Amino acid sequence: MKLILIAGARPNFMKIAPLIDAIQKQQAAGAAIQFELVHTGQHYDEKMSQSFFDALQIPKPHANLGCGGGSQAEQTASIMVRFEEYLLQHPADLVIVVGDVTSTMACAIVAQKLHTKVAHVEGGIRSYDWTMPEEINRLVTDSISNYFFTTTPEASSNLLKQGIATEQIYFVGNTMIDTLLKHQHRFQQPEVFNQHHLQAGAYLVLTIHRPSNVDDPQQLQQLLSEIISHSRQLPLVFPVHPRTRKTLEQIQLPESKLILTEPMGYLEFNYLVQHAKAVITDSGGITEETTVLRIPCMTLRNTTERPETCTLGTNELLGTDPKQIAPAMNKLFSGQWKQGTIPEKWDGKAAERIVEHLLTLNL
Repeated sequence: MKLILIAGARPNFMKIAPLIDAIQKQQAAGAAIQFELVHTGQHYDEKMSQSFFDALQIPKPHANLGCGGGSQAEQTASIMVRFEEYLLQHPADLVIVVGDVTSTMACAIVAQKLHTKVAHVEGGIRSYDWTMPEEINRLVTDSISNYFFTTTPEASSNLLKQGIATEQIYFVGNTMIDTLLKHQHRFQQPEVFNQHHLQAGAYLVLTIHRPSNVDDPQQLQQLLSEIISHSRQLPLVFPVHPRTRKTLEQIQLPESKLILTEPMGYLEFNYLVQHAKAVITDSGGITEETTVLRIPCMTLRNTTERPETCTLGTNELLGTDPKQIAPAMNKLFSGQWKQGTIPEKWDGKAAERIVEHLLTLNL
């Protein structure tokens, strides 16, 4: 059995790494399974790409398609053209795509048009918000995949409602949590910790990058002003996404303990999260990590494709209205934030289950 694993953007790397580990373990045990790792180059910034490969001990990709930059349409087209060339030259039994980035959808389309079966790791998750590019990627990928590895029973149920046959769906857990648990003992204290004399449980972490929050200077200013004014003077560590930095330069913020940093590597950022009092974010993946690390999380979005982080975990969906920040912060500082539980099969063994299922497929 020959597999091609697709990694395109930062969230993918955390989901691909444990799959490679599990495949290599099966190879060592004598299983007839091979893989090639293809990096589309969708994230081409060093901190958002190579540093993650290094930190997560991912082997050098067999190919980097170099498809960074451009609009979503341009990037989709570039990935499709270059991956088609690669797959024609390197035929495989199965293409494995993960998550919901542009590379996920583009490579799934190419594979199916070349009559190569596709497995979608993290299939079935839904926000039902079609304004999010990721939701379109999920819908398209799931509509043309052959096998689905899901993170929750709810994701499996979404696929069944879509008409996917039960035998195509495997509830395995969350490979991103595999990575978190494997590397937790390796988390590294970032320089900002000592530079600003941070203390565990006595600072907040902020990450925002979605257009609804950062593209409009007035919206970003109102959000940050509300967060700052209700942070009880705790340091607020803010690794700034390139998209957010452009808008930040257009606004003025009140004097505060806001600490702006460059984007961090995986090990440094998760050290920061693990020791924070709380995290404020508009990322989906971070809400999964805070749930497992038992850190209170506030999500500045109106919808989430990871409802289990709210129903079971430590996350609460605040929406994008800045007025929702004050009551959430009061709840946090009054000690009333929920403790949360860890979803089923988020135990660090999802990738092992996936590879065990792959070995049973008749490809």
